[in-house]
Amino acid sequence: MGMLMIAAAVAALAAGEPPVAVTPAKAATSETGVIAYPASFFAEASPSTAYDMVIRVPGFSFEKGTVVRGLAGSGGNVLIDGEPAVAKNDALDEILRRIPAGAVAHVDLIRGGAPGIDMQGRTVVVNVVRKSTAGFRGATTTGAYAVYDGRILGSFRAEGQWRWAGGRSAEASIILGYGPDDQLGDGQRIRTAANGSTLILSDVDADGKGLKQWTTGAYETPLAGGKLRLNAAYMLTPYSAEITDRFRFPGGKEYQYDTMDRLQAEVGGRFTRHLTPRLDVEAVAFQQWNNNNTKSRFEGVNLVRQFEGDRKTTESVGRGHVRFAQSPALTWEFGGEGAYNKLDNTTTLFQNAVKVRLPAASVLVTEKRGELFATATWRPSEAISAEAGLRQERSTIVSEGDVLLEKQLQFTKPRIAVTWSATPTTQLRVRVEREVGQLNFDDFVAPSSVANTGTVIAGNPDLSPQQAWVVEAAIEQRFWNNGAAILTLRHYELTDVIDRAPIFGPGGSVADAPGNIGEGTKDELQASLSLPLDRFRIPAGQLKAQAVWRRSEVTDPLTLQPRQISGLRHMEWDLHFSQDLPRWKSNWGIDVNKGGSNANDAYGWRDRAFRLSEIETRKLDPWVTLFGEYKPKPDLSVRLELMNLTERSAQRTREVYAGPRDRSALLYTDVRDLRWGRMWNLRIRKSF
Repeated sequence: MGMLMIAAAVAALAAGEPPVAVTPAKAATSETGVIAYPASFFAEASPSTAYDMVIRVPGFSFEKGTVVRGLAGSGGNVLIDGEPAVAKNDALDEILRRIPAGAVAHVDLIRGGAPGIDMQGRTVVVNVVRKSTAGFRGATTTGAYAVYDGRILGSFRAEGQWRWAGGRSAEASIILGYGPDDQLGDGQRIRTAANGSTLILSDVDADGKGLKQWTTGAYETPLAGGKLRLNAAYMLTPYSAEITDRFRFPGGKEYQYDTMDRLQAEVGGRFTRHLTPRLDVEAVAFQQWNNNNTKSRFEGVNLVRQFEGDRKTTESVGRGHVRFAQSPALTWEFGGEGAYNKLDNTTTLFQNAVKVRLPAASVLVTEKRGELFATATWRPSEAISAEAGLRQERSTIVSEGDVLLEKQLQFTKPRIAVTWSATPTTQLRVRVEREVGQLNFDDFVAPSSVANTGTVIAGNPDLSPQQAWVVEAAIEQRFWNNGAAILTLRHYELTDVIDRAPIFGPGGSVADAPGNIGEGTKDELQASLSLPLDRFRIPAGQLKAQAVWRRSEVTDPLTLQPRQISGLRHMEWDLHFSQDLPRWKSNWGIDVNKGGSNANDAYGWRDRAFRLSEIETRKLDPWVTLFGEYKPKPDLSVRLELMNLTERSAQRTREVYAGPRDRSALLYTDVRDLRWGRMWNLRIRKSF
């Protein structure tokens, strides 16, 4: 559907007037590939926060970053005053929502790089530049979900920003509120044998909710001829879920109750100084703590399983960075990063009061990792820029407890990216890079899903990072006044692919766990479109759409036949329409796949996991939201959302075999289909 709408829009463009130069409302192009959007560009939309401004930048798709250890590669694609946020648990979108729109001077779209800007390995970023005006700005937001099952879940947030003469500033925020788990709802479950006979037919009643208790703060001040910024976050996120299966056939019921108590805390600091007009230095320090206690109890017919996982992780990171502008055309960057990570995990599983042995149930894993890097950015002309870099990474991983091992890893990661602005409206970007993924600590321990499925999924600390040679090419075409179309193609040559693999234990026991399964390939095609709708007689309207297709292939370690990579989503797409109505001090729109209330699963998708004796397929249908916002006064906004118009389905299909699936017959297929109904979300924001 997403691709059809993009294609239709492109066809409409072809039938209309020819493209013209990019001239957003008083936009300024100060450097090659840099477009500055002043605050007046967003005025008709009456944005409340910097986030509202960023998502309206033509030709830009917001990414809040990835969860990795260390700072390199963890940030999203938005900078604040030219610098990435020194935060991880405090997500980038939350940071941007705490910046009032009135505090933003302009928003820069940087394509291909700009002097003095660390692109963080990306080819396109946005830079939010704040005003330096002294004073105070704050806001409170009160909201509530009215869930289809009768629950009313309220929330409250408050934030403030202070600026004083001399370059000092402070920020603080607090969030307190409940949110529903929109992947749990009411539905049916059916289990059929290989011959088609019905084994189980049940009605499912499931619901879950989480609580946010988040406090964040930051302070910035001149220091020793430079600038020091400190930030901290303390975040409690308890969660609970209840699932009841009432059997129509053969009778009886199954019941599951899950809880998760999660504490996340972090502190970070960045010091920057201009030593000379051409030489800058930067030092960054970061520390985080994550404590996660998970409990799950499953009660079935003559069966009780109890699972508990207690996981504690810490991370300490230090980073230094030097930037030297040899000339207006050539800039050098050098630096290094060191990190110490620790995982302390204990997992227990009881079945009918008998303890079940889980591989890697109790482990203590430490990782020492260091990286040196050098980058050169060269601009031989106004139309061409090139970036070449080299990173050298070395790490030592030690595991104690159930798994004893010590391993050293070393990787060389070259990168080259070239940007060519062929015309004022056409840009080509090419990148070749060796990417090395990080080991996911979640793969080291058993997950809580073992409690309700009965499938023993083990942890495995003895993994090597997945590596890939990546070739990427993108073409960007800007048209009309604020339109942009981007087509990107990526090819990955993979080694040490991390997927599901059999793990052999004492006495010939076999468990399913993450493992390195060899080589593979992955291809991605991404298309995005920002389309102003004035020429389609929709004044102040905008359509933004994006679609990503993926194709992958690896050799299954059991069947030795080619298949897709587990957990890789074949297609994701999203569509956003909005229209500003300045006369009525309002705006409205429709978001398709703009996340549910559960922000961890933002898009409709489908993926498969190939395990030892099971193939699991998960499917999440699109999420559609109709919204309207009214601003009776500049400092007051009321937003009402009707969420999940399609009453989406969250489906899980388990194809379970009698033994290892390469040599065993299919035992049964279990399909659980849960539907989440429509709900309302009301938010009232008061700025002061």
